[in-house]
Amino acid sequence: MTVTPSIPLRVGIVGLGFMGRTHLGAFLAAQQAGYPCVLAAVCDPSPEKRAGRFEEAAGNIGSGAAPLFDTSRVKGHAEFDSMLDAEIDAVSICTYTDTHVALATKALAAGKHVLIEKPVALHAPEIERLARAAQDAGRICMPAMCMRFWPGWPWLRDRITSASPFGPLRSVTFQRMGSGPSWASSFYKDPSRSGGALVDLHIHDADFIYWTLGRPRAVSCTGDSMHFCTQYFYDSPQARPPMVVAHGAWDLTPSAGFRMKYLATFERATAEFDISADPTVKVHTPEGTSSPTLPAGSGYDGEIRHFIDVVTKGEQQRATLAEAAGVARLLAAEAESMRTGKPVPVE
Repeated sequence: MTVTPSIPLRVGIVGLGFMGRTHLGAFLAAQQAGYPCVLAAVCDPSPEKRAGRFEEAAGNIGSGAAPLFDTSRVKGHAEFDSMLDAEIDAVSICTYTDTHVALATKALAAGKHVLIEKPVALHAPEIERLARAAQDAGRICMPAMCMRFWPGWPWLRDRITSASPFGPLRSVTFQRMGSGPSWASSFYKDPSRSGGALVDLHIHDADFIYWTLGRPRAVSCTGDSMHFCTQYFYDSPQARPPMVVAHGAWDLTPSAGFRMKYLATFERATAEFDISADPTVKVHTPEGTSSPTLPAGSGYDGEIRHFIDVVTKGEQQRATLAEAAGVARLLAAEAESMRTGKPVPVE
């Protein structure tokens, strides 16, 4: 298929829970912004959701009021195989983690491109198997790692990885803490399916660290499955490698809200992000405090539009399955360190 403004990328979304709703809104916003895509199909066991009717869902971050769609233009399917038989070109997979690989493999075999919510899977070999299936099918399969697109986070990566007036990085700390998802609690409270907070929540910071600084030599993780802190150890040609720490939790009282922050200290500047602040990013230097100009929208908008560009324009993927497998191994090392109370090398 050749994608043009008159023949756009036809997208189907499977799973219309919190993240499915978020993807749905981001695809509709991309279409309205002129991206060559159209929401063509949805798949969910709920007749109400297939008809575009949603109850208000609570969450830490994401969409607000449920986006509605025109059911005369968007075909609703109760079964995934039925949606794959429809005239769609790409599938956005927003179901439970333990269904991701099977659904993505089936979609790739049907000739569809795939955007797959995080975590792709709990174990690296499953992700590598999916990567081989994507290569064999000759189709795109991209992990939806939204922090690689969240305004203020690629900006930080550029300051760390490129020559900047800030000088070398000395330390960076991340904080991602909340009360845990209030929806689908039976799934999220079962670590054998969701991976718990260490995987489902903390994967955002672990992935950003991996993307920005590469694979650490070792990790040390203390705490428990609901509240933990990890230090990442790197070798460096600098006199002192940067100190890298991430703090995650799902045990805050709901009224305490959600925290998503970073604090990065450089030789000549300090940069901080706080999702609850305005502006979200502040830079402190000897000359004073300023804020960079950041793109509009959320990381969900960014990842959806990047996926469309990868499929339609051949743009290089910012997130790959090979990286997702590397992050899965990193998280496995963190889990082992938490269990043993000792530093663990990262494979």
